[in-house]
Amino acid sequence: MRQDTFVALSIAAFGLLLVSFIIMGMSRFVVPASTARLLSAPTMLLGGALVVVLTLRSVLAVSGIRPLE
Repeated sequence: MRQDTFVALSIAAFGLLLVSFIIMGMSRFVVPASTARLLSAPTMLLGGALVVVLTLRSVLAVSGIRPLE
């Protein structure tokens, strides 16, 4: 993975998590809280999974097993 790609994916993960909170907050005006959580769950899970993958990738890069290009 190139360093530029890693940075772009990190920004995308942050953006997904931010969008998830915005979706949950704005939809609570229209629907109940439990439904708002269900609406924001897909973006939260995708952003969280991306954070986990990037964390594992950075641990591999720091340990020298698979460095960034």
